[in-house]
Amino acid sequence: MTQAPVRTDILDVAREQVLERGEGLSQEQVLQILQLSDDRLTDLLQLAHDVRMKHCGPEVEVEGIISLKTGGCPEDCHFCSQSGLFASPVRSAWIDIPALVEAAKQTAKSGATEFCIVAAVRGPDKRLMAQVAAGIEAIRAEVDIQIACSLGMLTQEQVDELKAMGVHRYNHNLETARSHFPNVVTTHSWEERFGTLKMIREAGMEVCCGGILGMGESLEQRAEFAADLAALDPDEVPLNFLNPRPGTPFGDLDVLPAAEALKAVAAFRLALPRTILRFAGGREITLGDLGAKQGILGGINAVIVGNYLTTLGRPAETDLDLLEELQMPIKALNDSI
Repeated sequence: MTQAPVRTDILDVAREQVLERGEGLSQEQVLQILQLSDDRLTDLLQLAHDVRMKHCGPEVEVEGIISLKTGGCPEDCHFCSQSGLFASPVRSAWIDIPALVEAAKQTAKSGATEFCIVAAVRGPDKRLMAQVAAGIEAIRAEVDIQIACSLGMLTQEQVDELKAMGVHRYNHNLETARSHFPNVVTTHSWEERFGTLKMIREAGMEVCCGGILGMGESLEQRAEFAADLAALDPDEVPLNFLNPRPGTPFGDLDVLPAAEALKAVAAFRLALPRTILRFAGGREITLGDLGAKQGILGGINAVIVGNYLTTLGRPAETDLDLLEELQMPIKALNDSI
């Protein structure tokens, strides 16, 4: 009589593989995590928190972002109200250098060590690169803060220019799983985005790459996305949750359920045990105050404070008070270099 094979619980596997050995979960294992029933959520979040504490430590990296150029983008990213192709209320606008410097000052006052300059473009033209260079020079003259950029797809020459400006981290999100990407964007490819990330890595800048959950992807594709990111091995992964924007193709999608979002946070931590995992856009509408606390106790070790590009975030003070309550120190600037 043959004995039935013993099924090993995925949390036990993850505890030994990720927590003890520091090896991230595979795509198939991440899918098993995402498929866990809601009554396992507390145990899952505790394990993800233990992994974060062991492999990343208790510090939380705080970042502020500013949009140098808003709206009028020629791409058709279906989640984005900054696309000039959709009937959304966001209009094209630039901010001037003094306003950029003031935003950096306010970000630094919050305790943040990272300030990211963002532009809604396919890729930067000469005018935008010149504005970024002038802005970085002005910020460095008055503010002690790390500067990151997110300016779309780059040429090798532009990568070299940003490196020379002292940009230490570049954000360019893959957004979703490779198999789901054509359902999200049609005006450029996943491979084009990946090419920019490869040049950034080879230039010696830190790679920031994440995406948005809740854009109609299946659990299988969510697991695929975690595996895509693990293969890229970015320094930072910002996790956004879709906040459906009026006038966009995804404007009528449902908000991701909180339990599903928290499982994803934990799953991405277990796939990327040593990566900076950052709470980004959409967490307010998806998780609320309680969920934000659960996420920070479930694998997250970085947050964006204040508002996002076209949506309101939590007040910086709210996040900072939460970190103090949880006794999680803000990462110091000299630890971020």
